[in-house]
Amino acid sequence: MFDADAASRGLGIELVEAGDGAAVARMRVTERMLNGHAIAHGGFVFLLADTAFALACNSRGPVTVAAGGEITFVRPAGAGDLLTARATERTRYGRSGIYDVTVTRDDGAVVAEFRGRSRTPASLPST
Repeated sequence: MFDADAASRGLGIELVEAGDGAAVARMRVTERMLNGHAIAHGGFVFLLADTAFALACNSRGPVTVAAGGEITFVRPAGAGDLLTARATERTRYGRSGIYDVTVTRDDGAVVAEFRGRSRTPASLPST
């Protein structure tokens, strides 16, 4: 799945590991990712967390998509920071699941906490 994810790969997101309901992904914050306050734009932090979430909920198959997600920004990241997102499955029930993702800077400080809700569709719509 990650090989076909042009959005994540285009931002330099790297897959570190994925399997058994968990995943780790990382991304270096670039100057182009900064907002008007010279800190990492929240949308990029969310995208990294969402990518780790997607990798975790698809690590066992079948194809699973996001039903929703929310994020709490804890502290800023700046240009040059290496962000790591660690996703963990909390529970799966029927075709649904809940995953938690912690995003940290390379100094270990927590940048954000993300909770994602997954759904395995009965079938995927054709495009």
